Amino acid sequence: MLGGLFIYPYGQQVSDLQTNSHSEQEVIATLRKYWGYESLRPGQAEVIDSVLAGRDTLALMPTGAGKSLLYQLPTLMMDGLCIVVTPLVALMKDQTESLRRLHINAVALHGGMSERHIEMALDNCVYGDVKFLFISPERIASHLFALRMRLMRVALITVDEAHCISQWGYDFRPSYLNIKALREAHPDTPCLALTASATERVAEDIMHHLRFESPNIFRSDFSRPNLSFVVRQTENRREQLLHIIGSVAGSGIVYARTREMTEQLAEWLRSEGVDATHYHAGLSPMERSMRQDDWLSGRVRVMVATNAFGMGIDKPDVRFVIHYDTPSSPESYYQEAGRAGRDGKRSYAVLLTEGNEESGAMRRLSSEFPENEYIKEVYTKLCNYLQIGYGEGEMATFVLDFEDFTSRYKLFRPTAWNALKILQQNGYLSLTDEGENPARVMFCVSRDDLYTVRIERRELDGVLRALMRLYTGIFTQLRSIDVQEIALHTGYTEDMVREQLKQLWRMHVIRYVPKNYSPLVMFLLPREQEKDLFISADSTHRRREMAVERLESMMRYLNNTDECRSRLLQNYFGQQDAVDCGVCDICLARRKRDK
Repeated sequence: MLGGLFIYPYGQQVSDLQTNSHSEQEVIATLRKYWGYESLRPGQAEVIDSVLAGRDTLALMPTGAGKSLLYQLPTLMMDGLCIVVTPLVALMKDQTESLRRLHINAVALHGGMSERHIEMALDNCVYGDVKFLFISPERIASHLFALRMRLMRVALITVDEAHCISQWGYDFRPSYLNIKALREAHPDTPCLALTASATERVAEDIMHHLRFESPNIFRSDFSRPNLSFVVRQTENRREQLLHIIGSVAGSGIVYARTREMTEQLAEWLRSEGVDATHYHAGLSPMERSMRQDDWLSGRVRVMVATNAFGMGIDKPDVRFVIHYDTPSSPESYYQEAGRAGRDGKRSYAVLLTEGNEESGAMRRLSSEFPENEYIKEVYTKLCNYLQIGYGEGEMATFVLDFEDFTSRYKLFRPTAWNALKILQQNGYLSLTDEGENPARVMFCVSRDDLYTVRIERRELDGVLRALMRLYTGIFTQLRSIDVQEIALHTGYTEDMVREQLKQLWRMHVIRYVPKNYSPLVMFLLPREQEKDLFISADSTHRRREMAVERLESMMRYLNNTDECRSRLLQNYFGQQDAVDCGVCDICLARRKRDK
């Protein structure tokens, strides 16, 4: 053990680290200059030293362990920029804003940007002083990025949520395999892979796909001495929930499986005198932001949420995290439970269970793997909904109003979403988390008919000319537009531009999608005939088997009556030298018996 870290048996020893040209004093000076800290957290120094030495590095660290500093600090001490690959749009925006507040130039490329802004951002990465470029894995495959990335001076490639590259992981995303193009373009640039949840098999797969050479592998100590893991078997989960909230002071999170349940529980808690609110992806971004701020500031004590809540949240004084429903894997459970007690004070991670959990969990797992015919049906309906013709749509990005889509075609939302995820795993499309999406426009008439409109409706000519001049390809596909840019080009106000766009849409001259907040779906291949769609049965079967394994591990945790819960979780993640925590319900019951 060193600094709270231990090395995988197949990894390098700490003493084997290459000596880098930067002294410890220089590292601390950089830390002090930008963040105002005088020391690093346990485990951070060794990883930073490995990166500065130019070594491929895998860091397995729990949520809240300060992973962002592992790439930000060394990059500021190196020549060139750091490319950070992440699937989380919210994280991109949060990290970019945080770095800019420190007067560090950072940009993020995501689906919520116009093509013109993306091109400008990439040019700044090539010719400007950008130090951090955040991109989605899908962006690597775009022609524009492929051209620009070879011109960039890249000091470090960072892969966040690195478990997504592994078929053995619980959140495999084929788009992560695009990262090999980055490594090929910059073969001498070191790579840092970060994940909070990887078994030994997943860790091996990460290093294989990222083509690590002589890597340093660091696994943080996954123990949380201040966090008491508890399972409560009960005949009435609501009463038990209220009892726990009444017994533990401070703020907390209650995780529930469905949106409806978050709303019902929050309303019931309020009726019982608990200051609670709910949070899920069905709320508007403004509403989610307000509720999150209320909870972070302490105006609301309890947040009842789906797993859409918590990513990137840094609230150190969360005293309890309660799971009203059993998660499907130890990975997701550990990540969510780990949001309690980051300040080191006594906190509780409680899992409530009522009746036979296993049979219900197995039924839900079956819905995660719908039949191939259903998957193909969802694909066809999605293409029709988005008006994608056969042979069209390759690398095109669309706003997906998922609730409208499923309502229109009478699809059961959870099963339809799982069908889309399987299509993603088979390389047909890519789904992004919900974010701010720009307005999009495509002409619905020919150039000749458009000329007629310009002659007959002179008041619309300025906006029409701006659209044609600023956005290439607008006659063949929806293009992201910038209303402010059009306003500057025409001399109109932004409100006038929006009104004229609506008018052109009502006239069926353009297809117009206003700025909105919805998931984005990118088609990675042209639309295929339903009969030609290939869904790998072997791949689906393998993922189902792995999902069953993870669920069985979760059930062992749930039904365990004699082994320390913290040690059980640590063993799952490969930390075989874990010791009993002394504070979980099993350890406390054993201590009581032994008295």
